[in-house]
Amino acid sequence: MNANAPKPPSNAELLRRRNAALPRGYGQAHPIFASRADNAEIVDVEGRRWIDFCAGIAVLNTGHRHPRVAAAVREQLEHFTHTCFQVVAYESYVALCERLIALAPGKSPKKACLFTTGAEAVENAVKIARAATNRSGVIAFGGAFHGRTLLTMALTGKVEPYKGAFGAMPGEIFHVPYPHALRGVRTEDSLHAIETLFKTTIPAHRIAAIIVEPVQGEGGYIPAPVDLLPRLRALCDQHGIVLIVDEVQTGIARCGSLFATERYGIEPDLITLAKGLGGGTTLSAVVGKAELMDAPPAGGLGSTYAGNPLAVAAAHAVLDVVAEEDLCARAETLGVRMRARFETMRNRFPFIAEVRGLGAMTAVEFCHEGDPKRPAPEIANALKEEAARRGLLLLTCGSYGNVLRVMIPLTIPEAVLDEGLDIIEASLQAIAERKA
Repeated sequence: MNANAPKPPSNAELLRRRNAALPRGYGQAHPIFASRADNAEIVDVEGRRWIDFCAGIAVLNTGHRHPRVAAAVREQLEHFTHTCFQVVAYESYVALCERLIALAPGKSPKKACLFTTGAEAVENAVKIARAATNRSGVIAFGGAFHGRTLLTMALTGKVEPYKGAFGAMPGEIFHVPYPHALRGVRTEDSLHAIETLFKTTIPAHRIAAIIVEPVQGEGGYIPAPVDLLPRLRALCDQHGIVLIVDEVQTGIARCGSLFATERYGIEPDLITLAKGLGGGTTLSAVVGKAELMDAPPAGGLGSTYAGNPLAVAAAHAVLDVVAEEDLCARAETLGVRMRARFETMRNRFPFIAEVRGLGAMTAVEFCHEGDPKRPAPEIANALKEEAARRGLLLLTCGSYGNVLRVMIPLTIPEAVLDEGLDIIEASLQAIAERKA
């Protein structure tokens, strides 16, 4: 080792620099800075190892630096990095669209196009729906998260921190309750709220789209009841409304199937994808029925960086890995394993109100004495902090900030998964002892 080599900056030093250089609106869940990462583990700039149960907010379904994904990006780097697809096209973009079309649920003829972020995919799905229907209204759900841009912020069903400081939202965006049995909201209640909107606020013939997450992400990792999507499908068919299923977080094997929608037995009109699709690179997509996708005029869709060649190469590798390593089945196995473990914790800790999930998407909701009317965000935050002291990275979510969401890479070694779950259990025991 070179004794004269400069000492790398510490986490604290980098945090000071970050706070001085970045606006405070840019949050950071953990005060550490990555040096390198592999599969489900991160090493920070001070050399400390962290187990990663965040996966870049459910992006790294194939783990940090999967060898197949890294090799694909390196190979593409030797050819070209950017042309703008709308200026000079490349075959890999077309091939990826063809793969997504072939894999998407339903038998209708489909088309696909690529973008950069999940929010961009959602915005373009709304544009497509509005162009196809010549309508403007959009219905979303309370607790939903669809992005932070102006339109997607309006679609998002949570005020703080996403909307409160930013003034008037775009018009003709409407929210209805999302079903959640723990809080006494049924599918019937959600459908009744939509019908009430039609009678009191905006007629059905002015609604372009309904957008829904099969499992709410930021809203608390709440799986849709089995009848929600089929009944939304029937409602949309009745009124000529486009059904957009936002699979930005649920897609690419995380829920035990390539598309979470497959588990509900319906064919959406449009599907948005991002996160897991790029394997850590920035890529998103809209896949939908061809007659709808063709509605915008030439030039009405696109983006300078959309479908970047490096990200497209990564996505092809991701789809190969999902198939070859059977990550859909593994997501299901991991989810069952985690939820069984959390149920044993629920028996020990009365502040765990519910354990839920679909595939590997798993949540633990904390309430005082298990009472859903008394959310306990302080317990969720204390767990995040205590687990971090023990070397495990976690994130919270939910309308009340009282939910632990577990976002493991689907490639995580079982020994590392168990080590992380042990840390969660030990952290909850420490919290319980402090409360006693």
